[in-house]
Amino acid sequence: MLLQLLFQTKQQEEFEAYLIYKFIIPIGVVLILLFIIYRLQRLFQFLYVSKYRKPVFNHFYFRLKRLTPLQLSILKNQYSFYSKLSPKYQSYFEHRVAVFINQNQFIGKQELKITEEMKIIIAATATMLNFGFRNYKIGLLDKVLLYPEAFFSKLNQNLHKGEFNPSYKAIVLSWEDVLHGYSIENDNFNVAIHEFVHAMHLDCLNQKGLKAAIFINGFSDIAHFLETNPNYKQNVVNSKYFRAYAYTNQFEFLSVVIESFIETPEQFNSQFPELYAMVKRMLNFNFANY
Repeated sequence: MLLQLLFQTKQQEEFEAYLIYKFIIPIGVVLILLFIIYRLQRLFQFLYVSKYRKPVFNHFYFRLKRLTPLQLSILKNQYSFYSKLSPKYQSYFEHRVAVFINQNQFIGKQELKITEEMKIIIAATATMLNFGFRNYKIGLLDKVLLYPEAFFSKLNQNLHKGEFNPSYKAIVLSWEDVLHGYSIENDNFNVAIHEFVHAMHLDCLNQKGLKAAIFINGFSDIAHFLETNPNYKQNVVNSKYFRAYAYTNQFEFLSVVIESFIETPEQFNSQFPELYAMVKRMLNFNFANY
């Protein structure tokens, strides 16, 4: 009986040793190697971003999501930026719009009924501004509130056309003014773009990653350039190319500058090519003829 027990114990020990050497150790080695590879590629990407101020690549998807025929028709016919993209980039853009719609809640206020047009225009705005980044999601955002027109804001007790509320993770917009912003595409005023830039800016300040590094370092470059070139800065102010509201604070300045970058890129590049180049690099906007 004792010999049988000892034999069984030895068999069990041999089996356990077999499992350890045949499976557990190799799996552990593979996991360690994968972790090392992951850390090395992250280090490589950060070094690449530090040197070139852009990600190694922007687009990688296991499966591209598609919009419904109605949604795609709205995107094609009512969002001019989409038509400026190559067919390959259009498929990426469509995917990102679909992801935004799926991951964010759309809420109509004051009995406003949310339509597919509203979803597409809002989602396309967010997608456009983040199209130069691999991480295209805004972590501080999970809902969009739409009012029929300018609304009373509890943030500062005034009428607003739009605002970003990070504590509520919401962008709040007047639909009337969103439509107005896209009906005139060369006046450098678009409330949807303006508020989404605020959301991007605060989100990048709130995180650590490749996108945040590119965006925040890019804005720091702009601020440093203007501060160290006072004559250039004064020429920018005197030109009145950017509306006066831009000089309220750094957040409003960036939003207004990017509104102008999106709406009148040729004029921007003609008047202030150095500043234009820095904004383009900050957004990694190497598409749609920018």
